[in-house]
Amino acid sequence: MNNTFHGNVREATKEFPPEGQTTGMEMTWIIAHLCLLGCILHSLNEADAVSEFELDGDYLIGGLFDIHHVSKGLHRDKPETITCSSQPFILSSYRRFQLMRFAIEEINNSTKLLPNVTLGYKILDLCSDTQNFPGVFNLISDESLIQPWNDSQRLTSKMVTVVGSYTSTGTLSVAPLFMMDFFPMVSYGAASSVFSRKNNFPSFLRTVHPNKDVIEVVLRILREFNWRWVSFLHIDDDYGRDGRDLFIRTLEHTEFCLAYTKALDHDTDYYEVFQQITSLEVNVLIVFAPEWTAEDLVEAAIKYDVTNKVWIAGDAWSLHKELPKRNGIRKIGTVVGIAEPKMAIPGFNAFINAFRAQTQEEDGTEEKFCSQACNCSNHTAADIIDADPSFNFPVYSAVYSVAHALHTVLQCETGKCNRRITGIPHMILQELRKTNFTLLNQSVQFDENGDPSFGSYAIVFWNKSGEPEEVGLYSYHSSLPFIINRTKIQWHGNGSVPQSICSEECDAGFAKKQEGLYKCCFSCTKCESGTYINSTADPYTCHKCDNTEWSEAGSTSCYRQQEDYMPLSHGGAVVVMLGALIFMGLCAAVSVLFFINYKTPVVKSAGGPMCFLILGCLALSSLSVFFAFGEPTTASCVLRVLPVIFFSTVCLACFAVRSFQIVCIFKIAARFPNIPSWWMKYKGQWLVICVTCISQAVLLIIGLTVFTPHPQIDTERHPDIIIQRCGRNFNEVFGSLILILLLIILSFCFSYCGKDLPKNYNEAKSITFCLLLLIIIWIIYATVYTLYRGKYIHFIYGMAVLSSLYSFLSWYFLPKCCIIIFQPQKNTQQYFQCLIQSYTKIVNQ
Repeated sequence: MNNTFHGNVREATKEFPPEGQTTGMEMTWIIAHLCLLGCILHSLNEADAVSEFELDGDYLIGGLFDIHHVSKGLHRDKPETITCSSQPFILSSYRRFQLMRFAIEEINNSTKLLPNVTLGYKILDLCSDTQNFPGVFNLISDESLIQPWNDSQRLTSKMVTVVGSYTSTGTLSVAPLFMMDFFPMVSYGAASSVFSRKNNFPSFLRTVHPNKDVIEVVLRILREFNWRWVSFLHIDDDYGRDGRDLFIRTLEHTEFCLAYTKALDHDTDYYEVFQQITSLEVNVLIVFAPEWTAEDLVEAAIKYDVTNKVWIAGDAWSLHKELPKRNGIRKIGTVVGIAEPKMAIPGFNAFINAFRAQTQEEDGTEEKFCSQACNCSNHTAADIIDADPSFNFPVYSAVYSVAHALHTVLQCETGKCNRRITGIPHMILQELRKTNFTLLNQSVQFDENGDPSFGSYAIVFWNKSGEPEEVGLYSYHSSLPFIINRTKIQWHGNGSVPQSICSEECDAGFAKKQEGLYKCCFSCTKCESGTYINSTADPYTCHKCDNTEWSEAGSTSCYRQQEDYMPLSHGGAVVVMLGALIFMGLCAAVSVLFFINYKTPVVKSAGGPMCFLILGCLALSSLSVFFAFGEPTTASCVLRVLPVIFFSTVCLACFAVRSFQIVCIFKIAARFPNIPSWWMKYKGQWLVICVTCISQAVLLIIGLTVFTPHPQIDTERHPDIIIQRCGRNFNEVFGSLILILLLIILSFCFSYCGKDLPKNYNEAKSITFCLLLLIIIWIIYATVYTLYRGKYIHFIYGMAVLSSLYSFLSWYFLPKCCIIIFQPQKNTQQYFQCLIQSYTKIVNQ
């Protein structure tokens, strides 16, 4: 334009006549040329007028900012574009828009990053998600041709990257146009997780954290204050729905419940929304929405008198400048928000002040896109500076990321850039993926998905002064990621942390029983004895203790049951074993006494040599009690029954034979004289005893081999104690007990037949009395064993064995010992002959 202007001036002046030769016609030509010069100068001033939306440069960066926003659905009768300047103005977005302009001017004024290269921009007001395509096509075309990129265009177009846009839905609408040619797109606000899919969005990067990172911070806040019963309100677009889906998936394996969720749009019935929240008694509201939706929601809460709630604000509206100062905002409750830490950008305030100080003139005749008209001159520099600073650093870092990538592509390391390099957009994309530089003490990098691997989130609280006050921090890639100062938060109500739960937590030892659809709503049931609950692993199930463990009702763990058996050192065991030793000593003493008086009538009438067999078997039977104590083993289980059963059988066989002999001598011999002679000839007593012993031995071997008793634990009668005992089902001794019972019956029969025999020969009465005591003792033991099976059952068993053995010794042998020692006159042959003769006379009479 300037060259044209100078050429026209030369053309207009070379025909001027020399000085002093001016004529009327010439004066007319001079005036005409002066008028032409004035028009050209006026056109020059218009062409050089500064535009907020466009700046020429060697390379252009596209910008997508929603300076205005279509808040409600537009009803159209014909296809037409939207006049963005007629829609509601978003001051915070305008601030971000100015920040991109500032960043480019700052880069152009620097001699280090792009020394001999100037950056320009072409910015669109993306006020609608679906109806801004004329402006978008203008960005991806050249010389006003609306067509996709082609090879020649890649070489000639100055546009190298697009920064934006702010909303996820707006980005989804236009991103495919850039993705098909791998044209770099760096968003500062689109947080939907869909953009992390590189198969669908290969040339998309962003300097704002995706939704999953914000949801992670929300979960940290919920866990910090134990808010388990929450609602999730979100804008009904791609950003909000993605946040809701991520939140629901995040809660699947946690202790938190989503009681209510609602998508918000311009037709939402907020009264019904708050009625639902109130009926569910939800006290925590997570609001995942942009600032214009949050404004409608909060104003509705004030209007419908919603009080005493906790509002968790997403990063899109937590630093709102106007809402914290609205009338009635205090009564809605406490607002805790997630935001980017406030970061001052040096020089930006001065840039805004200087920009607003300039006289803004707009050319009404110049044809512009409707998305490049602002009508925002009524906002002062202070308004812009004080606007919501959210997403300012993402804009700033996005522009600088492009500049650093362009610095590498143009080989500017030498202090001068190589402007002859072509194919810039695709090469910039490769360098953007490898971005690694420091900006305002922040290391700017991207991960493999194009998401930022830098930055942090501040936890803010809307204080009583109407300012978002920073009370905590969440840092990524830090050893201490989450910090929050509870004391700075001034809670509504009584000042304590509000609760938001469906059911009170169960006390220790109680299991939860879910009621309804929500796991946070439950009743509590006390775990029974023998069960426990591990609330950390499974708070809904009372688990049964192992066989060797026990627990009281309402326990959170099991303890090992006390093993209960009577050790050898126990007082009862010592008494029984001492009694057995004394018994053995008595048996030995009686044996010695009988051996000394072996040929006397008393010893012969008692059985003669058979007495020694009986005494020996009684002594050996007492060995069983020594195996009744201590921790049971298989050997001890066998030996505590084997001696007493086998040797008792021998004793009973001897008594049965002895009873038969007494009856045979005095009664059977008179009627059947051949029987005694046969009995004596073939030594019938020893034959019967041998057969009985062999039979019992065989029965015991078979029974104990097939049904070997093993140690068992008994927890049925005393579940808190493990009673160590020998497993016994009587199969192993069933045959042996039948044989013993048969011997007892025979002994009773023979003894009864001899009840009227002479006193000195009346061993039958002693045998009968001993057998009665034996039966009574073991009936008592069987009764006690049925009713009680504690550790003292071993002591009772030992006492039963000793009692039965002592009864034989006391009532069969001790009376004879008394005669031998204290009444020797009765231990003579003449005394016994007189008794027999007297009995014969009585019988004959």
